[in-house]
Order: sequence, then C-alpha cells, then structure tokens
Amino acid sequence: MLSEMEDEVCLECLQRRIHIDLSGNLTFLYGISRSALPFGSRAVVQLSNSISDVSARFRLVYIRSSEYDCLTKYADEYTQENLEGNNNCGNTNMESAELNEDKEEVSVEFLSYGTASSDSLSNTSQCLLNGGRKISLAGLGPEKSYPCYYSSRFSCSRTITALTPDAHVGLSSYSTFEDLTSAFLSGFLEDCILGSLSLLIEGKAASRDSINFLNLIGIPSFDDDSFPGCIRHPNLAPVLGILKAHSSVSLVLPELPHTLENILHYSPNALKSEWHIKLLMYQLLSALHYLHGLGVSHGNLCPSSVMLTNLNWSWLCISDKPCLKSKICSRNAERVVCCTQDCPSQGLYADLKLSTSTDWPSSFLQWWRGEMSNFEYLLNLNRLAGRRWGDHTFHTVMPWVIDFSMKPDENSDSGWRDLSKSKWRLAKGDEQLDFTYATSEVPHHVSDECLSELAVCSYKARRLPLSILRMAVRSVYEPNEYPSNMQRLYQWTPDECIPEFYCDPRIFYSLHSGMTDLSVPSWASGPEEFIKLHRNALESDRVSAQIHHWIDIMFGFKMSGQAAIAAKNVMLPSSEPTRPRSMGRRQLFTRPHPIRRLGVSKTNKSELEELEEAASFCEHAQHLSPLYHYHAENISDAPSFFETPSEKTIHESLDRSRNYGVRSVVNADYLLDYLEMDDDNDCTGYQELLLWKQNSSCLSNFSVDVSKDIFSVGCILAELYLRRPLFNPSSLALYLENGILPPLMQQLPPHASAIVEACILKDWKWRPSAKSLLESPYFPKTVKSAYLFLAPLQLLAKDESRLHYAAIFAKRGAFKAMGTFSAEMCAPYCLPLVLNPLSATESEWAYILLQEILKSLRPKALKTIILPTIQKILQATSYSHLKVSLLQDSFVREVRNQIGKQAYLETIHPLVICNLYISPHKCSAAAASVLLIGSSEELGVPVTMNQTILPLIHCFGKGLCADGIDVLVRIGGLFGENFVVRQILPLLKNVVCSCVEVSNVNKPEPMQSWSSLALIDCLMTLDSISAILPKEVVVRELIEDRRSLHVMVLMQHNLEIPVLQTASTTLTAICQRIGPELTALHVLPQLKELFDELAFSRETSSEFSSLGKSMKLCKPEVVEHDTQIESRLDLVLLLYPAFASLLGIEKLRQCCSTWLLLEQFLLRSHNWKWEHAGESPRSEAENLNYKRPMVKSSTSEYNPAKLLLNGVGWSIPQSQGTKGTKNLILQKNSNDIHQNPIGSNTSTASNFGKRDPWFWFPSPAASWNGPDFLIRVGGPKDELQWKIRASIVHSVRAHHGALRSLAVCQDECTVFTGGVGPGFKGTVQKWELSRTDCVSGYYGHEEVVNGICVLPNSGKVASCDGTIHVWNGQTGKIVSTFAETSATTVNAASPLSSASSSRVINIDHNNMVNSNSLTGGIMTSAFDGSLYTSMHLQEQAEKLVAGTGNGSVRFIDIIQGQKLHLWRTESVESTFPSLVSAMCSCGAGEMRSQVAATSASWIAVGLSSGHCRMIDARIGNIIASWKAHDGYVTKLAAPEDNLLVSSSLDRTLKVWDLRRNWSSQPTVFRGHKDGISDFAVWGQDVISISRNNIGLSSLTRSTEEDGRHRISPQKLYIADRGTKNMSVLSSISILPFSRLFLVGTEDGDLKICC
Repeated sequence: MLSEMEDEVCLECLQRRIHIDLSGNLTFLYGISRSALPFGSRAVVQLSNSISDVSARFRLVYIRSSEYDCLTKYADEYTQENLEGNNNCGNTNMESAELNEDKEEVSVEFLSYGTASSDSLSNTSQCLLNGGRKISLAGLGPEKSYPCYYSSRFSCSRTITALTPDAHVGLSSYSTFEDLTSAFLSGFLEDCILGSLSLLIEGKAASRDSINFLNLIGIPSFDDDSFPGCIRHPNLAPVLGILKAHSSVSLVLPELPHTLENILHYSPNALKSEWHIKLLMYQLLSALHYLHGLGVSHGNLCPSSVMLTNLNWSWLCISDKPCLKSKICSRNAERVVCCTQDCPSQGLYADLKLSTSTDWPSSFLQWWRGEMSNFEYLLNLNRLAGRRWGDHTFHTVMPWVIDFSMKPDENSDSGWRDLSKSKWRLAKGDEQLDFTYATSEVPHHVSDECLSELAVCSYKARRLPLSILRMAVRSVYEPNEYPSNMQRLYQWTPDECIPEFYCDPRIFYSLHSGMTDLSVPSWASGPEEFIKLHRNALESDRVSAQIHHWIDIMFGFKMSGQAAIAAKNVMLPSSEPTRPRSMGRRQLFTRPHPIRRLGVSKTNKSELEELEEAASFCEHAQHLSPLYHYHAENISDAPSFFETPSEKTIHESLDRSRNYGVRSVVNADYLLDYLEMDDDNDCTGYQELLLWKQNSSCLSNFSVDVSKDIFSVGCILAELYLRRPLFNPSSLALYLENGILPPLMQQLPPHASAIVEACILKDWKWRPSAKSLLESPYFPKTVKSAYLFLAPLQLLAKDESRLHYAAIFAKRGAFKAMGTFSAEMCAPYCLPLVLNPLSATESEWAYILLQEILKSLRPKALKTIILPTIQKILQATSYSHLKVSLLQDSFVREVRNQIGKQAYLETIHPLVICNLYISPHKCSAAAASVLLIGSSEELGVPVTMNQTILPLIHCFGKGLCADGIDVLVRIGGLFGENFVVRQILPLLKNVVCSCVEVSNVNKPEPMQSWSSLALIDCLMTLDSISAILPKEVVVRELIEDRRSLHVMVLMQHNLEIPVLQTASTTLTAICQRIGPELTALHVLPQLKELFDELAFSRETSSEFSSLGKSMKLCKPEVVEHDTQIESRLDLVLLLYPAFASLLGIEKLRQCCSTWLLLEQFLLRSHNWKWEHAGESPRSEAENLNYKRPMVKSSTSEYNPAKLLLNGVGWSIPQSQGTKGTKNLILQKNSNDIHQNPIGSNTSTASNFGKRDPWFWFPSPAASWNGPDFLIRVGGPKDELQWKIRASIVHSVRAHHGALRSLAVCQDECTVFTGGVGPGFKGTVQKWELSRTDCVSGYYGHEEVVNGICVLPNSGKVASCDGTIHVWNGQTGKIVSTFAETSATTVNAASPLSSASSSRVINIDHNNMVNSNSLTGGIMTSAFDGSLYTSMHLQEQAEKLVAGTGNGSVRFIDIIQGQKLHLWRTESVESTFPSLVSAMCSCGAGEMRSQVAATSASWIAVGLSSGHCRMIDARIGNIIASWKAHDGYVTKLAAPEDNLLVSSSLDRTLKVWDLRRNWSSQPTVFRGHKDGISDFAVWGQDVISISRNNIGLSSLTRSTEEDGRHRISPQKLYIADRGTKNMSVLSSISILPFSRLFLVGTEDGDLKICC
C-alpha cells in the first residue's frame, strides 16, 4: 500500500508546508495524528470559498520522497514528462508546467474481453486536467517498470495506476488542487462510466466501461486473475491527485464525514441491523478482492482505515501506513518527534515518552507506578477517546487544576480546583443542575460537550485567524470581548482546559492588532514561567491523588448509570441514535479508575491490594488496545511480496486476459435475473456455513500478507457484532501461541462465528480468500442484489446521471426483482437525489423513481423512508415540476392507500394546503386545488370539513390564492346545498363578524391589516359560493331579515377602503344573481340607511382614506367601471349606478329619499347622470373580477387567525384565555342541528342519510350555551385547536345491554362496538358512521365482549369475551379462536398481589366495570384464571397480546394462527392472583438509570391490584414493577415514546416518564368523583370518562396555583334539547380528523359527540 512518511512533522509545520505548497487559499482544518501528540503527515483541508460546505473537505497525505520509493519515481517520471512536453523546464510552478496531451495512448488489455474500446480511451482522455495525466496501463509497459514494492504480479506503474485511476499527476500548486477538486465536486471524473451503464440498462449501445465496472463488483462473478484496468473500484477511496513537491509527494483524497472507528465509538446504532453489517463487510471484501487480484495487500486494515458516508457506504483508504515489520513490544521505544529542523515543537514535547503504540495497559501501569506524567497519561486517554489536536470541534481536553487566585501551594487548600466535580457542575451549581434534570423532557445535567468549539477558539483566540473567530465565536470581531487574563478566563468558561496551557507559552501572545496578550497571574513573571508552574501543579501529589475522579467523569464510569446521576454528569442523549456521528463522548471505563500510586499510600489498602486492583483494572480495560493484525516471523515458505515481477509474469497475465471471455452476455435482462429475489433462498443456514467452511479449508495460493488482511477482516467482523475488539495484545499472544480463542467468540451468533473462525485460523495458509468469503452463504441474496444496485450510485458522477441510472433501473423492475426488503435498504441511497433542483426531464426521472419505490416498500417503511422526502418536496416554496407531479391525484391516492388515511392527513394533506397560500406558484396551486377537490368525497364530509375547509378558512388573510377560494366553492358544490348552508356559510358569517369586531377594537396595525385581508377573502368566497346556490337560499341565508353581511360591512366606519370596495362590488354581483324583484324587496331597504348617510356626509373623508393607504392594501379592480375609490363617499359611485341599472332609476328613487343629493354628487364629482338609454344590467356570466389585495410582509406577536370564531368551535390559545371567554362572539346561529331522538329507530336516519350523508354532523360554527372546554387535539404542529363542546350530536342504540368496547378504523368511517346482545350473549356490531347504520356483525360470543382489535393490514377483527375470536371484518366469518386451558395458566403464572383480598371480579353478563364498581371498585366473585381479560394489538407484527385472569401474558400470531410464548408476572406480596386489566406497547425511551432502553418489544401491563409491570416481550423478563394505583387499573396508553398514561378506579389519571426511576413521583391528575373507566389520547391531550362525566386534561398543561394537576369534569349535553346525559359511560374513542369522539354507555348506546 501507499505508505506515509515515517518521520512525521508537528501539525504546525504540516500547516506551514501546506501553505507553502498550495498557497494560503486553502483552509487548514485539523491534522490527523497516530499518536497522542500533534504530529502527523495527514491533514483535512478545505477550499477557502466553501468553508461552510462539509462536502468540500479533502484529505492531504504527505509521503516523504525517496529515490527508492516507487511512488516518488512514478510522480517524478510523469511530472518530468509534463514539464518537457510543455518546453518550460526551468519553472517549478505547476501553472507553468501545464501541458497538452501529446502522447497517444495505447489500447489497454482487459480481463473480460480482448481489447479496450475506443470509447474507453476517449473517456479516459476526457479526464485530463491541465496537463496532468490519467495514466493508461498500456503506456506503462515492461520497458518502464522498476523494482516494485507494492505488487507481486505487476509492475509498480501498473499497480499505482490501477489504484489511482482518477488521479491527476503533476506539480503541487493551488491552481492544480483547485482544478482537481472542482472536477471531483462537479461529478465529472466517473460520469462516463455511469452513463455507459445507463445505456446498457436501457438496451442501447454502450461502451466497455460498463462491462469493466460490473466485472469489478462481481458481475458475472469475482475473478482472481484480473488484469488492472483504468476504472476505480467503488469501495476504494479515490485518489484525486498525486502532487509532487520539493521533498515529498502528496496525495489528495476526498474526506468523508465518518470512519468505521467513529461509528463503533460514538454511534454503534448507526449500523441498524445485522443486514447493514453484512452489506458493509461485503463492500470491504469486494475492495480487498480487487486489491489482492493486483497482488497487493492492504497491510493496515482496521476500523480507522474504513471511511464511511452518512449512509454507511464505505471507502477503503489505501494511503494508510502499513504495519511495521517488527515485534509489537519493540514499538514502545518509538518516539514521535518533528522531522523539521528548528521546529519549536521539538522543545515543547521533548521530555514526553509517548509513541504510536496502542498498548494501553503499558501506559496505565507506567502512570500508576509514577513512571509517566499525568500530562502524558491524559493525552493517551484523549487519543483513546478519539479527540484530535487542532480540531476545534473535538479538541484534546485537560482539567483545570487551579483557579489562578493564588500561586499553587500543595501545603494550602486554597486555590485548588475540586477534581471530583466537573467544571460544568462547578460553574452551574448543584441547584441549577438538579432543576434542569427534574424539569427537562429528557432528564440530563450536561447539555453541551465538555469542551465546546466556542471555548477552544476563545482559549486560542490570540493565535487563530480572524476568519475562524468570526465563524466559531461571533460574526463581528470584537477583541475586548475575549477574556484578558487567566483568572477571568477560568471564571468565564464552564468548559475544561486544553493542553496548550500546560505546554505552549505561545498561546499567550497575540497575533492580532487590538487584542492584547493573554495576561498571566501576578505570581508568574511571564508565560514561560506560568507554563512551568501550571504544569508542576498538574503533576503535583495533590492533583495525582484526585485526578482519577476527573478521569471517571470525563472518560469513566461516571458517564452513565447511577454513578452519572450521583455525579450530576448525565449527558443529553442524541435525538437521533441511529445517525452516524464522527465525534462524541466515548466511555472508556465502566469501573472506577484506580488512584495513582504515590510514594506514601494515602489509602488503607495494602501494596498487594493496590497491585491487584490495578491489575484487575488493566484486565477490565483490555479493549482499549485493539489489534487487527500481527507480525509473523520466520516464515520461510511464504512468497515474498517484494520481489520484482518478471516480464514473463506480466506477459502471462496479458495472455490470460486476452483469452478470457465473459461467460454470459451482460445486459439489462441479465442484471435483473441477478437481482431476482427468491424468498426461500435468503436465509443463512448454519449447516450451509459449516459446509462452506469445510470446503474452503484448502491450501491457499496467496501470500502471508494477503492472509493478514483476511485476519483483519475477521477481527472487524467480530467487533461489529460484539461492539468491542476481539483481540488485545494478551489474547492475541495467547491465541498465536496456544490456539486458544478469546472468550468473546462465544458471544457471536453461530453464523458470524463460523466466518470469523475461518478468517482468523492460526495457520494462515488455510484461511479463505476474499472471493471465497464473498461467495459464502453468510451473505444473503438481498445483500448481493443491493450491492449491485448501489455500487454504481457511488461513482464520482453527476447527480443527474445518478438519478437517471436509478430511475431507469427501477423502471426496468430492479426493485421488484430484488424484493421488498432489498428495496427498503436501497431507497435511502436514492431519495436524496430527488431533493436537488431538477430540470423538467430530471423531474420525470425523479417521479418515476418515487413511483417505483412506492410500489416496492411496505407501509411501515414508506412512513419512515419516503414520506420525509415527499414532505420536503411539497414544503419547497419555489416552483418545482416534481412537486406538481406529486400533487396529482393518482400519486397521492397511492400514497394514501399505502400509508393509511391517518398518516396521510398528518403528513401530506397539510402540505397540500400549504401550496394554496403565501405566494404559491400558480401551477402548484392549481394542482393542489384539483387534488383537494378530488379527494374530498373519498375523505368524507367530517374529515373534509375539519382537515380541508377549516384550514383554508384559517388561511384567510395569509395570502390565500384564488385556487384556494375555488376549493371551498367547488367542495361546497360537490357536497350539495345542505352542506354549504349548514357547514360553510356559518363559518364565513362568523369570520365576517369577527373581523368587523376586530376593526372596532383598538388593535396594532398588523392585526388590523390581517383582519382587512381576511375580510376581503371571506367576502370574495361568499360571492363565489352564492353563485352555486338557488336564489331563494341566497336570500334566506345572506340577505333577508336585515341580515345582509355586505350591508353590515358597508355600514362600518373603521374598515379600510379596499374592504368597502370589495363589499360593494360583491353585493352588486349577488343582487344581479337574485334579480331585481328580490333585490328591491330585501336589499334596497337595508341600503337606505347607507345611502342616507352618504348623502349627508362631507365630500372628503381624509381619515379613512389615509388609513386605507397606510395599510398598503391594493384596491380591487372592478372590470365594469374600472373605478378605484379614494374615500368612503365614493361608495356612491359603486352602488348607485349599479342599482339604478339593475332596478331602474324610478324604482331606486322611490326607495331612496336622498336620490337627488346622491345624483348631484355623482354629476359634480364623477360626471355621471342617468340616461334612459343607459346600459342594461349585467348578466350573471359577467361577474366582477378582483385583484387580490396584498399586504407587505410584516411581523407581529399576534396570531390573529386563532381569534377567528372563538366560542363557536375554534378557541383562543390556552395561554390567552380562560373558561367562559366569549369576547368575540357576535352572532348566534339560529340553525338547529337535526338529530333523531336518542334510542329511536335508525331507519329514519338512514333514509335521510341516503339523501345527505353525515346528516347529523354538527356545524363547527353552531352555537352552544354550555361552558367552554378547550383542548388541543391534533399533531404537534397543528395550529387548529379542537374545542370540545361536550355535546351529543347523535345517538343510536347499538346493543341490548352494556356497550363495553369500541374500535375505530383508521379511515374514521367504520367503527366496531362490542357489548351485550340478545340473550345476554356477547355481540360485535360494525357501523358505518356516515349513515349510522349497522352494516354487519359477529354473533359467536357466549359472554360479553370486553375488547376489540382491528387488524388494518389483513381486514380481520379480533374480539375477546374470555376467549379470543378472530373473524373476517367484511363477512363476519370466523377464522380462528384462541383459549387457555386451566393447566397451562396455572403452570405459567404465579400468585400476584392484590390491593384488597375482598376485591374480586364478577363474570356474568355485566362483568368487568359496572355502575356500582365505578365508585367502590368492589367485585363479588372469583374470576377464572384461564380466561383472557384484556387484549392489545402490536400493529407492526400483527400479533395480539392477551392478558389472563391470573396475571399471565399470552402472545398470539394472528397471521400464522397460533399461540406463541406465555410469560408470567412475578409474585409480589399476596397469595391471590391479580388479573391483567390493561395493556399497551411502550415506545423507545431511556430510563433514568440508563440500565436499559425501552422499545416496541416492551409491554406495559396493568393489574387489578393496582400494580403496573413492564415486560420484555422477547424474553419475558420483568423489567420494572411498581404500585401505580390504589385500585383496579382500567386503561394504559403510551402517547409518546417515553410516556405511559394509566387510569384507575381510584379516580386518578397518572403519567409516568419511562426515562426516570420507577420510584419517582408521576404526574397525577385528579378531579373525577368516581373511578375512571376509560380514556382516549390524541396528541398531548386526554379525554377521560367517569360515570356520566367526561374529563379533559393536557399532558403539557402547567399545574394549578396549588401545584396540583386537575381534570376538568363535565357532563355531556344533548345538543337539540340542552339536557344532560345521565347514562353511565363505559368506553370512549376519538375521531381526531373528524373532530368528533364516540362514547359507549352501560345502556348500550353509541353516542357521537363534539
């Protein structure tokens, strides 16, 4: 491999060298060191003009030039050729060394065919950059070969070219660097290869590049006798440039955000599953196979040499330093020193004993014995934790040991820092940290890194460039804001120290004018003396005796668990645990760190005990010295990798490549066949692996160095499973000497263990090759299929080329062929491509890709993978052709069918509405409006009303476009006249009244501006809606009885002129529709007062004119008159001529007594007079058109839309209102809601419903005289609050006896009710809510039904009456039944506690909770322990969890139709068993102790004794058990990942935080006078029922003044009578998108409430 310079330089010298070689236009980010000191030969740099773009980072690797080094000769030879070809040899500047391609390339021999195509050659020539060459292999024949130190098969030139086919070879300069990085960022380097592959898939003529690339990734198979080509393997890190400098050669590589080492240390959950581990290993083995085929071994294969993208695609870095040919122990003598002469760093670190050795136990023992300083040991710990010198975001950390108030004196207690507490704790104080921990949603003490970028840059402010300070500290450079002395710096920061304050006095001296030097304390004469004294303080006995406490906090056992809580050191966990991270806090130790052994022991332990403790600690931390390779000695039969390949060997390889033929034609059909997924052939059988292992155990023909790579593969694979290294120096030595495998091998899964054992065989000759591993049964077909699809996407190509490839391959059936699982794994790699700005053609490709992914993914995967991408596209404010395509009904319908109506309404539907306001593009707005109109019927009236109509009205005044108003009108026309009259018009009337009321109140200007625009939108909507209604309806609803909204608006004196103009023009249009007779009868009398007022008013109205202008409202354009009014008096011009034309002048004069004054004004001011031959009235088709009024953007603390319709279905924010707040109610709606009497026959309702669905559905604007009930129901981003009115809008008798259970389908159109039927037998009824008809039922139960679960994917329904019946939800036909035998449950369960020995259960037809039990909770007889008492559905797996009468929990696989495991709960204190009364699945969240994490496999169980238990469903362990209530637990629910809500007959509702200790106090809600029988949760709000009351409570609502949480109980009211409901409520369920809820009663009624 390409080795780095052995003599490393300090990072400052490395930075200077980069500055000299590549000018100062390159930003040096940080160096990469192999030791604990700032020495190295690699650096991460960035183009200065892209400092904020992480993707523009590059890695520079410096390799010292040597006349015997192949890479140096390679660079010298081609650089010299370039210089000579340019005839400018005297100039060493690369810019003058650019040359044109003047040599003809010779055709290249490839393994899969005879001769390279001309296409390949032309593509190669296109990659030349400024005279640098992309070297062809044939040009490097034997005549140019020299002794090779890389390959045993090919010449050095051929090998280097095969490893770096994209590299530009030339002299080092910034212009060259900029050119090659620009080519990389533009996707130019390998775009031709992907283009050729796309042509191949399309069935068109393609170049050989596609076949060559497929051959690299094992299509049709992996070949051992390959010949080096000019195409980079997709899993090898691309070398962009080989740049020759004065004394070194530098390699330029792209820098990826992560390494495998980072993932293992900071985010191991990023490898989400075993499948991801296999895909990663397949990539590494594919790259190794290519290397080994070249006769090259990697030599240093370890996690740090594997670079990873955010999606975990790997690049194997080939520029790492290979292992030294020496013993492990001999490396301890190495010293890391700067090889640069006169380097100041040599003096700074000359006394240190650090080396590049990874043998941590040796370092620890040296420190413990006092042979290594504290400073050196802490640097070692920093290196193990992954911290990097010079990286301001993850800098090496040191402790502050003094507070600088006085000179450190070991004999004094003053001035020393307490090392048993973190600096964060010392700065913030225990009280603040306790408060943070107790009140945070995620309990934590520390919210930031122990050493932030801000702190590091502030510490080093005197030495850093101002550009970095402006970026990291503050955008405006202000030198006086930086601490001026050490004591102030210590007091200012809550962060820890950096090592420079212990070793480098230069950090005190400022390079910037205006910023003074950092002052040292008065007890030091200067920085040099301060550094000496500060370092002595760190090495003092006082610090040495306490430093282990600080190590425990920063790197040790006090980072997690109870120790972290006690030390107030709980870190805020990552919100995305599966997201890869390149930095973080790595916990090195899980035991207390031993105290340093001082001269005189200050502990009570003997010397032997201290030695045993240190040895035990070393053994415990052996994982900190991982080994992935070893150094074999005295291997005489090993073929040498350092012998020069002969010319004969090379020609033999050429002959083999010429005679090699592809075994089959590789085309699109072949690739699809390769992808073909056989579901029965994707399981890795252990027997198959053993057979493979036996067959692969044959003598290998590769060398010992290649076998070491295979050994490293086994070590890495084991670590991916174990999350810790397989070998350390001790275990590796034991294995090599005695063949004893590490004990960790027993923890590996059997199939992984077989692979690892084969790779680490002690006899290297019997280890399998990379090809054998790739073809092993360990890798399922899904991995190979995904690799074939994904590898081309990782080429250095343009995004549009990648998108084209993915789209056409998907369209040809790639996802379908590879199967659902592989498609789900591949989709995340494709979806980022559709988020880039796309042309029309690219948008078509993106649409095709999304469609194919949508067809291939399962609903669960759709929600997590593709929905976020669709949301981002719909959220884009700019025009997008792809957005318009996604807004088509066909695509949205397919999404809705796949993910369900609920998920659609939560995620996609609000974004569709967003495309109708805030300056939407006309194309996307038109598409969104058509979609909303077309989907309204399918969604149903209630959902459309609450999820489409109300949000659109909510957008009034926010820039709602004409298409948005058109949606309101067309949906009204679609649902009919009754819907418009009873649903839309009341809302619009209330909007008008609310806006008029706002205009009469002194409000800030933004509020007035909003109300004006909202009023204009509302008036225009009324105008359009009136066009679809009969004349009589328009008159009745909008005009008669002196209720004309338009006239009311015109009579207001505080409204802006544009509003008045809109009101007058829309009123004129409505009057023309209803005709002159109705206008004269109903409108003209109402206008008389207005005309009289205008006739006697002054001619000018400057106040309102100026007000209108100040609001910057664009005035409507009136088509007929093209008149823009300037004052209120100008309304005469809009109204009088229009009505004269409509009614006739004589009739108008008869009704208007001031006609003479008005006509005189019109004649004098506007030159208007009536002529008998004037224009005839306009027809209805000649409607007025208006220009949309616009308001310039302004900000306001108000959200005025939330004030709309307060008290009539909408509510003000919780923080701004109290019960009974009706300050904006202006008008009561006189329309009563039609409703059948409770308990009446439903036939009448059904007949009415056939004419008008949802006939009983309440208008959101209907008046209600009961007390206000505010509740926020909806998603966390839902701005439309649901105001519960506790009103029964419809009731139907569902069962003869008690209605015990409810189950609502996701579409909110169907509900299943379970209760007592005829003969006191249990029945289940299926109801269509749109008709309130019982459409079918299930009547196979013998007892009352106590639970119903609807299986959404299969259409089955499970109901329980002690026995579980699974039946078809459409036909009612029984599918299967499940019951427990007494013997089974007795053997499985153990006695459980009971709150009271007299508390038992009755099993007759009125069992479970009855009206008597609600108060006392006292049951009368024993319950059969073999019966199922409760039931819960695990939706993801379609498995039922059933609780029994003796506390056991049974799991049932509905799909397979069989019972699974039965877990029992542990006994507590009573000999009487408690029945399982409630269950739910818990989400993901960490317990406070951080001992374990909950997941979907956790089941929360509530018992009749009042206890709750948390059970791990996988293994049946009781994770937690606690006394939750003093009575029967009636319901459990998990509304969030970390919350558990429980209710009980003890009249309380409790909320438990799963991240905290179970013994901690929950949030308790009280207020009900009887036991809580059921509750329902939506968002953050809970509706509970108790006897005949409902109670409202919020999970986020603050406490009352007395510190308690209260439930607000309220009786249900019958809407049309105003009488209270007296029936006892038994069950409740919410229809969130319909803004309704259902309750069942003990009388058997099903009540629909709002």
